Amino acid sequence: MRIAYVTGEYPRATDTFIQREVGALRERGVEVHTFSVRRTDDVHIVGPEQQLERERTFYLLPARPLDLLRAHAKLLLRSPARYLRALKLAWKIRQPGIRGHLYQFFYFAEAGILAAQLRARAIRHLHNHFANSSCSVSMLAAELGGVTFSFTMHGPAIFFEPKHWRIDVKAEKALFVLCISHYCRSQGMIFAPISSWDRMHIVHCGVDPSLFTTALHEGAGTRLLYVGRLAAAKGLPILFESLRMLDGAQRNLVLTVVGDGPDRAALEEMAAEMGLAKTVRFTGYQSQSAVRTWLQETDVFVLPSFAEGVPVVLMEAMAGGVPVIATRIAGIAELVEDGVSGYLLPPGDAVSLAQRLGELMGDPQLRSRLGAAGRAKVEADFDVRREAASLHRILSGALDE
Repeated sequence: MRIAYVTGEYPRATDTFIQREVGALRERGVEVHTFSVRRTDDVHIVGPEQQLERERTFYLLPARPLDLLRAHAKLLLRSPARYLRALKLAWKIRQPGIRGHLYQFFYFAEAGILAAQLRARAIRHLHNHFANSSCSVSMLAAELGGVTFSFTMHGPAIFFEPKHWRIDVKAEKALFVLCISHYCRSQGMIFAPISSWDRMHIVHCGVDPSLFTTALHEGAGTRLLYVGRLAAAKGLPILFESLRMLDGAQRNLVLTVVGDGPDRAALEEMAAEMGLAKTVRFTGYQSQSAVRTWLQETDVFVLPSFAEGVPVVLMEAMAGGVPVIATRIAGIAELVEDGVSGYLLPPGDAVSLAQRLGELMGDPQLRSRLGAAGRAKVEADFDVRREAASLHRILSGALDE
C-alpha cells in the first residue's frame, strides 16, 4: 500500500501524534510519503524524530513558477475534463471577497504541484490531517490527480468556522473521514451530509505506552507540569491564579511550562507580576524524550485549557502514571474519567483547580491510584499501534472496494 500523508506544516513539535501514526503505519508495511504545504521552522526540530521526518518530506512551498506551470499544464493536457471538474470544485468552495478568491487560487496552484507528485510516485490515495486549508489543497489535488482522499478531523478550531472550511463538501468527497473522538464525530455530523455519516470513523491519536516509565509518588507533591502551546486558550492564567490561592505549606512547588507560542512573553510577564517568577519555569519546546523525562519527575500534570480535541499530552502524562487535572470540555472525558484516572474541572474555575491541586499534592497514595488508572486507560484505548491497526483496516477496506 502506497499512500500520501499531507498537513499544512510537518513535522511540528506540537504534532508528534502524526509522526507516531506515520511510523506505526510504516511498521505495518505501508509506504507512507509525507507532504507539507510549508517547511517547518527550526524551532520545531527538537529531536531526531523531527529532523528525520523533515528530511524525507516534500514541501509544496516555495514553488518555482516554471515547475508550477509545468505541473498544471500536464494535468490539463492529460485530462481536460478532470482539470475543469477540479477548477469547478475550487470555485464552489471559495470564500467571498477578494481575499477569499485569492487564497483559493493559491490552494488550487498548490494542489497542482501535489497532484503531479502523486502521479510521479504512483500514489493512489492521500490522507490529510486537519480539515482546514491543507485539506482544501488535498481535496483539490485528489480531484486533479484522479485519486481518492480522506482526512482526519480534530477540532476544536475547525468547528468555529465549519462553513468557511466547507466540512460538508469535504466529508461528501472523502473516501472516509477519521475523527479523534465521539465528540469530534458528533460535531462533524452536524455539518456533514447524512449520507456520509457511515464513512466517519473514530481513530484516536495515540502514544506508545512502552516508552513511558511509570512515575513513583512519595511524600508531598511539589512538582507540577504543563506541556503545550503557549496561548491564552490553554488557560495558563487560570493555573497561575490557582497557584496564588494555595496556602503557605503548599507554595514550595514548581510549575514547569514546556512549550512555546504567541503568548509566551505575556505569560512570563504575568507570572512575574503575580509573584510567581520563582515558581513558574518556562523551558520552550522540548524533544519527545525530554518530555518523557519531565513526566518521570512530575507529581501532577495540569491542562486548564478552554479549547481542545483529545490532548495527546494528557495521554503521555497518563501513560507515565502521572495524575492529571484537565477541563471538562470536548472529548477529554473520553480519555479522563473524573475521580478515577484524574480530575475534570469546569474551564476557567481557578478555585476548583486550587482545591484539586491541594488534594493531590498532599496525598501520594491518591496520586499513585489515579496514575495507575490513567496508565491502564491509555494502554486499553489509546495505544498508537492498536489505533494504527484500526486505521490500516479502514484504509484496506476502503481502497479494496
